Amino acid sequence: MTTTSAPNPATPHTSRRILTISLVIIAALVVAFFVFASLYTDFLWFDQLEFASVLTTQWLATASMFVVGFIGMAVPLFVVIQLAYRLRPVYVRLSSQLDRYQEVIEPLRRLAMWGMPIFFGLFAGFAAAGNWETVWLWFTGGPTGVTDPEFGMDTGFYLFAMPFYSILLAFVSAVILLSLIVTALVSYLYGSVRIGQGELRISKPARIQLAVLAGIYLLVQAASLWLDRYKTLVTEEDRITGAAYTAVHATIPGMAILAIVAILVAILFFVTAVIGRWRFPLAATALLIVAALVVGVGYPWVVTTFQVRPNQNSFQAEYYERNIEGTKEAYNIADLEVTPFKAETDAEAGQLRDDAETTASIRILDPSIISPTVQQLEQFRGYYQFQDVLDVDRYEIDGESQDTVVAVRELDVNRLGDSNNWNNRTAVYTHGYGLVVAAGNQRTSEGEPVFLERGIPSSGFLTDAENFEPRVYFGEESAPYSIVGAPEGSDPVEIDYPRGTDGATETKTTFEGDGGPHIGNTFNKLLYALKFQEAEILFSDLVNDDSQILYDRDPRARVQKAAPYLTLDSDPYPSVVDGQIVWIVDGYTTSSTSPYSTSVSLSDAIADSNTAAPNFAIDDINYIRNSVKATVNAYDGSVTLYAWDAEDPLLKAWQKVYPSTVEPISEMSADLMSHVRYPTDLFKVQRDILEVYHVDTASSFAQQDNRWQTPNDPRNENQLQPPYYLSMQMPGQDSPRFSMFSTFIPASAQGTTSRNVLMGYLAVDSDAGSTAGEKSEGYGQLRLLEIDADTTVPGPGQVQNTFDSDTTIADKLNVLTLGKSEVLYGNLLTLPVGGGLLYVQPVYIQSSEGTQLPLLQKVLVTFGDSVAFEDTLTGALDVIFGGDAGAGGGDEEVQPTDPGDGTTPPDEGTTTPPDEGTTDPGTSTDSNAYEAALAAAQKALTDRETALKSGDLTAFAEADKQLTAAVNELLALEASGGK
Repeated sequence: MTTTSAPNPATPHTSRRILTISLVIIAALVVAFFVFASLYTDFLWFDQLEFASVLTTQWLATASMFVVGFIGMAVPLFVVIQLAYRLRPVYVRLSSQLDRYQEVIEPLRRLAMWGMPIFFGLFAGFAAAGNWETVWLWFTGGPTGVTDPEFGMDTGFYLFAMPFYSILLAFVSAVILLSLIVTALVSYLYGSVRIGQGELRISKPARIQLAVLAGIYLLVQAASLWLDRYKTLVTEEDRITGAAYTAVHATIPGMAILAIVAILVAILFFVTAVIGRWRFPLAATALLIVAALVVGVGYPWVVTTFQVRPNQNSFQAEYYERNIEGTKEAYNIADLEVTPFKAETDAEAGQLRDDAETTASIRILDPSIISPTVQQLEQFRGYYQFQDVLDVDRYEIDGESQDTVVAVRELDVNRLGDSNNWNNRTAVYTHGYGLVVAAGNQRTSEGEPVFLERGIPSSGFLTDAENFEPRVYFGEESAPYSIVGAPEGSDPVEIDYPRGTDGATETKTTFEGDGGPHIGNTFNKLLYALKFQEAEILFSDLVNDDSQILYDRDPRARVQKAAPYLTLDSDPYPSVVDGQIVWIVDGYTTSSTSPYSTSVSLSDAIADSNTAAPNFAIDDINYIRNSVKATVNAYDGSVTLYAWDAEDPLLKAWQKVYPSTVEPISEMSADLMSHVRYPTDLFKVQRDILEVYHVDTASSFAQQDNRWQTPNDPRNENQLQPPYYLSMQMPGQDSPRFSMFSTFIPASAQGTTSRNVLMGYLAVDSDAGSTAGEKSEGYGQLRLLEIDADTTVPGPGQVQNTFDSDTTIADKLNVLTLGKSEVLYGNLLTLPVGGGLLYVQPVYIQSSEGTQLPLLQKVLVTFGDSVAFEDTLTGALDVIFGGDAGAGGGDEEVQPTDPGDGTTPPDEGTTTPPDEGTTDPGTSTDSNAYEAALAAAQKALTDRETALKSGDLTAFAEADKQLTAAVNELLALEASGGK
């Protein structure tokens, strides 16, 4: 009889193991799916944008470099560990301590022998993957045709090859050093290296392995020392970047000597691997260390201390010249056109007649102030918004170029209030609407902007053109994502604008472009539900078969993803090009390895009173080119890159890395060319460099007696004054051009206050013309007016102080600020007209409480010692220039009104200075009436405040009535010459 035993049930330990393994597998699958969702949605985004090759290039390059880095580290480590272990002595007497070590290590030996190479290989792989761009640029970079003055090497070596060789040698050094350390450790643990009784014993296999590794390491160090010679050309020395006298005559020869010595020491280690004598290579290594201290540190110190410092200017002159030339070339300022300028300071009648076109174009609207006014007049609904600082552009209207201030009416879903649910913010409120355009040189009688394009629905000169598309799905303030699109014939759900026909309160639309990945199928819904962590995407009926999801909608973000090698300008600006609202974004190629070029901090150079200091992955650079102009369509988000500087060697290299992603400049339409402008950030970097490098000679550079600095904003002493765009005619130009300018004052010594007088005036031609695919001849030409030192021209800070301290101006401002009003000073513009420099500053008045609506009420103007404060620019110019400037300011037709009561006072702009022999208004009997009216206004203001605090509304109304009467009397007296 046979019996069978029942199978043993699974033990609790086995069950727990199965459960644990199952949970780990499930967790790994979940994590893998999330990773897949992120990668696949990225691919869908790039593929829809037609830049999928950019993403796949990054993936392939990163993966391949990871593999190279992993293998390059793991394989050598694995080999040296295996050799050290397998060639260990079999019969050797070990110490009791080593026996204990081996007992502990032996169970983990196999894991360690495999795990250590894998561990370090992973780190090396990630490090190599992070440097893939350097490797690819080495593959694709080519010669520039320019050689450095020290070694005669093409500068392409410094831009492309030197960074690659640096990371390669660093990587190889790390591999060899780790291999050496691991070999020594394994050899010691297994008896190949024994220390005891005052002697060191090394087995022959260990000796060969250690000596060969040490020799290879020294050869790598020799190569590093040789490469360091070239690095001196991008290293700071004695106020310059680049090899100066000490580096050329001591450091560079010393590095060459040390490299040769390192090679000789390496040979001695190789010899030791054969003959087994350690004395010679170790002694040579000590000699190498001593030589490094003497040749690398001591000798350069001696040269600097006893030769250079006593004769610094003469010894360094040649190298200062190299630095000046290298810096100007790297920042593209070598062709700077410098003009000595002896400024006129006396104002005479008719002096501006030859500059009538410039004065008529002076932009009196300040883009950094009028945003609240535009918001109040053009917002229409609380969920629309405009940027805090508007943009400057120009349009051709009736055959004339018109400087404009522009703003996109964007959507802010955070202002939806109680209606801010997922349906509304995702599928109903999906886009902004329209571009607001105001004339830069005009104002209404009330002080409001003169709109050339405005309203919902849009109306104006742009709307009148064919095929104008006002909808803005992609902008700087767009929602994180929107879901748009619907089958043909279905009812639209997207709110187009809050006006309708036939009694409707709103008009709806359906997005008809191709702006984002399609998510009509369940799988894509699931992926995007995971990506944005919102389940509504998966279950909402608003997501249909034709739905698209729009995200990464900021223009800079889209361009940065499409061209990750570019550093982008901080100020994208909107324009209407061929009927479409597009964002124009300037892209720069930069480097920090251009020989003999001084470095600049991008964040410091760009920061000013309008722009906060941005963050950059690489902040310190010494080479920059505006190599790419990019556009982002505000309706469908399409990105187009144009090769603006096709000769830039960095752009050429990147075009080989990412082929077929950049269009040639010939593809740019005439309309687009007419809106391209010289980029702001590039100009800021160039003016930063020109503070020192406006000089041409080594002696001037050495003496540092003519250093300049950019003045601080007169209304914000902690920030630099920003550059400004406007149309003007520089000396030497035959007609006004759309330009950008900045000024220079003397650099202050440390701990002192700078003299606020003008030393230089820098302008750049920012008009690219209007010919398709062709830049205008003068575009990008930098012009510097070097102001004669014998003529004192006040700087912006001094001019602002003059405005603030002028008693006549102060009295007029007192009138404007009666009641709950405050004064806002606009941008202080400087223009070279009339043979001198004219300052123009608009003055705005706004309520100090409640709704704030800055209104342009006055214009401050100064030329030389003359100051005017009038209602219009035209009036102020006439006051300055003897009653007739000979040119208008573009606002001749304005009849200013008092914003407080709507009445129209006489035009102060037509007031002329009193003729000789007439009674001075300040001493006339009218002055007494003015003082009496001012006292009455002040008393009425005090009575009104007292009544308000006590709650006496009757007394408040009476005092307010008296205040209005007094203010009207003041304005009438002022206009009639009573003050």
